[in-house]
Amino acid sequence: MRTVIAGGHGKIALRLATVVANQGHEVVGVVRNPDHRADVEQTGAAVVVADLEKASAADLAPHLKGADAVVFAAGAGPGSTAERKDTVDRAAAELLADAAAQAGVRRYVLVSSTGVDQEPDPSRGEVWVAYVRAKKAAEDALRGRTDLDLTILRPGPLTDDPGVGKVALSTGPLDRREVTRDDTAAVLAALLEAPGTAGLTLELMGGDHDVVGAVAAVQA
Repeated sequence: MRTVIAGGHGKIALRLATVVANQGHEVVGVVRNPDHRADVEQTGAAVVVADLEKASAADLAPHLKGADAVVFAAGAGPGSTAERKDTVDRAAAELLADAAAQAGVRRYVLVSSTGVDQEPDPSRGEVWVAYVRAKKAAEDALRGRTDLDLTILRPGPLTDDPGVGKVALSTGPLDRREVTRDDTAAVLAALLEAPGTAGLTLELMGGDHDVVGAVAAVQA
């Protein structure tokens, strides 16, 4: 299996690349900053340097040729502006979808966020509001496409604690609980091996079910 991860230097992406590479699969991380190449290569992934805010779908598509799946794990990151929440968290997700379609790649896993179905709390500031709305807009744009086998994963509050291998995963609402980035990456890796999850929007929180079993259960 060959997987291309957009936002390849992100905390979840680096963990996902490590998991997938350790499974013996081919991984490619797409990064904006060439200085991040070494960090991505240490996971076992190859690197493509491309700025998703400037590249066209035609620019990106050749790097996706031959891939079995793409994962959108990019984000404007902390300290970014409201404008960049839109250009990265929404527009780049759509760009990856367009490039995947041009490259003939149907499988697409989108890392979104829990809570995007609710109107964002304005007291948290305009950047937070823009972030939530961008994530929701990306989901809506991708969900309407017929040229993708799309799975949307909505993790809860993320931590850098060591993974425990236990999660809660559901197509319906879950009680809000922290979930580690390690376990989120493990779930993403399992979703890549689970084509039966295409078409699903999944909430992910910390929980009591092993990762493989949790992914298997939502396909049933």
